[in-house]
Amino acid sequence: MLKMTSSNPTLSERQAPNMYAPLQNDTFIRACMRQATTHTPVWLMRQAGRYLPEYRDTRAKAGSFMGLATNTDYATEVTLQPLERYKLDAAILFSDILTIPDAMGLGLSFALGEGPKFAHKVRDEAAVSKLAVPDMAKLRYVFDAVSSIRKALHGRVPLIGFSGSPWTLACYMVEGAGSDDYRLVKTMMYQRPDLMHKMLAINADSVAAYLNAQIDAGAQAVMIFDSWGGVLADAAFHEFSLVYTARVLAQLKRSHDGVVIPRLVFTKGGGLWLEAMGQLDCEVLGLDWTVNLGKARAQVGHKMALQGNLDPNVLFANPAQVEAEAVKVLDSFGKPHTDAQTTGPTHIFNLGHGISQFTPPENVAVLVDAVHAHSRKMRAAAA
Repeated sequence: MLKMTSSNPTLSERQAPNMYAPLQNDTFIRACMRQATTHTPVWLMRQAGRYLPEYRDTRAKAGSFMGLATNTDYATEVTLQPLERYKLDAAILFSDILTIPDAMGLGLSFALGEGPKFAHKVRDEAAVSKLAVPDMAKLRYVFDAVSSIRKALHGRVPLIGFSGSPWTLACYMVEGAGSDDYRLVKTMMYQRPDLMHKMLAINADSVAAYLNAQIDAGAQAVMIFDSWGGVLADAAFHEFSLVYTARVLAQLKRSHDGVVIPRLVFTKGGGLWLEAMGQLDCEVLGLDWTVNLGKARAQVGHKMALQGNLDPNVLFANPAQVEAEAVKVLDSFGKPHTDAQTTGPTHIFNLGHGISQFTPPENVAVLVDAVHAHSRKMRAAAA
């Protein structure tokens, strides 16, 4: 990984802490830091999940989603499953974005085939007054999983930790589950902005503590998922989402054991605010499929790496079309940065949102191989 003392270190210099094996494939980390790479790295949001039969088998053994997420061995097993199938350039911790409010005592549960639900909702002043940054010991199962996964990877690829954004957490905390119209959370936001700001401040400080603990446990990059930022009106996005994402970023560790820890931010539906998000103090900006990568590169690519942004539904097409659409995304970003002596615009290939549980696993292999093959051709042509 990247040493703080070198602008362009060699692989042998990118040593993990002594308890972990040296990183063998640092392509993702280099791309995060806007350094030249031999190919465009690729990983997928929700890459460990229900589209894989081996994941479904492991979940059945665990008995429930939370049984899976809170068991170190199971969480390690499912995190590594996609890496056994595909030549991915990063692993992402298997967990859920709602572990923080669960640790606050809201009672998270998952029914098979349904989304998350909270037993206790935060809908009035009394409920908000009870909120506090949770004791991180309640999330020890997450940090134990991070350390276990990092060891099991044995340096194969970097491990990404993550959390939901303050606003996204608030949506679930108020609604009590997923929502089609966000009526309850928006009612509180407009009617009692004081309560919403109090909740968001607590959420932001909780997310920062949580991600820092993941870094201490072995995460080599951390990502904030602002899954529901795009449902906000323009002014509300800036006041209730973006400012609290910035509050998290300001508190995150920039390095651990002398190694840089990249910070990634993804806002679904956030393309309208690209210029504002380009001011965030992070290394990577994730984009959904509504954003033109070339335009984003011209607008903010001189400041941060870009990640994205294939429509996940492309993966239901035939293999030839999957490959063709992957090429379109790579070509839309444009000429790769190839100068090893400087930093420049870099791209991390991903989907524009999480992979669907109904995705044919064989099409993921087509996608990963196409990204690697075409991005290498692009670099050869640019040489």
